Amino acid sequence: MDRETLQATPKRTEHGFESDATANRMISPMRSSSPHPALVFAVIFVAIFVLHLPLLQLPYFWDEAGYYIPAARDLYLSGSLIPHTTVSNAHPPLVLGWIALWWKCVGYAPVVTRSAMLMVAAFSLLGVFRLAERAANLQVAIASTLCTASYPVFFVQSSLAQVDLAAAGLTFWGLSAYLDDRPFAVAIWFSLAALAKETAILAPVSLAGWEILGFLMPKRDALRGLWERADRAHSGGIARRARRVLSLLVPLLPLTLWYTYHYSRTGYIFGNPEFFRYNVAATLNPWRFLLALSLRLWQAFGYLHLWVLTVAMLLAMFLPPIKDEGIDRPRITIPVQLIFLVVVTAYVVAMALIGGAVLARYMLPAVPLVIIVAVSTLRRRLRYWLAGVTMVAVAFVVAWFWNPPYGFSPEDNLAYRDYVVLHQDGERFLEARYPMAHALTAWPASDELTRPWLGYVTRPVQVVRIEDFSLEEVLSAAEFRSHFEVALVFSTKYEPLHSLLDHWKAWEDLKRRFFGFHRDLPPAAAAQILGGRIVFSEERKGQWAAVIEMEQVENATLPPSGRRIACALLPLSMIRPPIP
Repeated sequence: MDRETLQATPKRTEHGFESDATANRMISPMRSSSPHPALVFAVIFVAIFVLHLPLLQLPYFWDEAGYYIPAARDLYLSGSLIPHTTVSNAHPPLVLGWIALWWKCVGYAPVVTRSAMLMVAAFSLLGVFRLAERAANLQVAIASTLCTASYPVFFVQSSLAQVDLAAAGLTFWGLSAYLDDRPFAVAIWFSLAALAKETAILAPVSLAGWEILGFLMPKRDALRGLWERADRAHSGGIARRARRVLSLLVPLLPLTLWYTYHYSRTGYIFGNPEFFRYNVAATLNPWRFLLALSLRLWQAFGYLHLWVLTVAMLLAMFLPPIKDEGIDRPRITIPVQLIFLVVVTAYVVAMALIGGAVLARYMLPAVPLVIIVAVSTLRRRLRYWLAGVTMVAVAFVVAWFWNPPYGFSPEDNLAYRDYVVLHQDGERFLEARYPMAHALTAWPASDELTRPWLGYVTRPVQVVRIEDFSLEEVLSAAEFRSHFEVALVFSTKYEPLHSLLDHWKAWEDLKRRFFGFHRDLPPAAAAQILGGRIVFSEERKGQWAAVIEMEQVENATLPPSGRRIACALLPLSMIRPPIP
């Protein structure tokens, strides 16, 4: 039997067959030439640090400002795992402790925070590299890591003080240990992932279910043969399988202990009641689930140019495998592909079922698995696969700067920088010109103005808060305009100029019903309803911010009731900007 055949043949053990991946690792020369993990980490960290240099000193953005930074600051100042300057959302404290540790060692500053998170991102990418190398080979590992690092959502989240990327990275390390059949390491990595974010428990629990399913499936069942092919990656007797299942269920213990501690301190388990209602109770609707499921599938396979890689993979499937010295290039083995599919499916379904905001960052543990399989397919079937991977990476980089023709969250590409700069400019203007005024605004600007340590103002500004700048909310604010002297209005949602679904009223109604969609009034319309004049206005790629100075009550042209009538006479172009 020649060497190539040996590489393609699983080795028999006392318990059955080793996985194809394990056999290949023991023989393949690529494994012996694999670079040292420390070197890979250093290269990744330097690369992403240099790319993020223009972003490191930006003030905190959106959920950073609203929860994660206040919670980490409370831990830093008082040692409390339960935040007290913001309402607890019951997220486990691992990432917050990491940030607080760096503040303690280096100092409290955005550049410290973002550098600490870039270390987490580099470690997560190292996890992608190791997982891809275990599942395929060194070439696929390098290409998959490059594509993951350049994917817009991963790139932007790399420097933001949020927990999803850390949970994803630790999940990749757990999956790598699972493929190597190292139960102790599996328990450790998945436990850390669950302590980074509670939803990371989905991966080990779904894999435990996969193990149990294989044990319970009848031997004569038609699906048994398929499962046995998948089980070759983890062959063995009942005791060995039980150890694997136990290692996958161990992460439930630290997560349960955290929730027990949280309940003892706050009186509720899964975050404050409003948080639980928004993210769980209000999402349990079959129609909403189906809509959210379609969005989650889009985020897993098509969002922000991910479709370029998915389409390339599907087209490549019609081509025969490339032969090297007469031998087909190897694929990622079916057992490993099924393991990836189990995890991706768990995230797609669970994140469609829960989570009030259908944010793309929640899918970070799943998307790199899709990328690894797609890159491996391109390498197996395309002779010039490196050119294809380069094209995909370029498409991802373009999506850093280019806003798509559909609604998306600004935190998914560099639109978040435009948001931060707009708020910096508007709030500095407001602070300099109206230092003692009461300002009408909405979250998160309300936190940015009242908490100087978030990096937007030098002293607190007194705030009157409304929910958003929809017509209903602005009309309500006009009723008590004597309580504020100035208003900071801004776009709370990104709306593309040429939306693909802009004129589909049914879709907009569904978004309003299930996802809290609204349209912000433009500054001119808000100023007319509030009885003020615009003194500052700025716009960046579809996002905007403006400061409106209120006229004196005695000089106002209309009483509040008059403004309510007048708003009905506003031109449609003032309530909803026309599409050029």
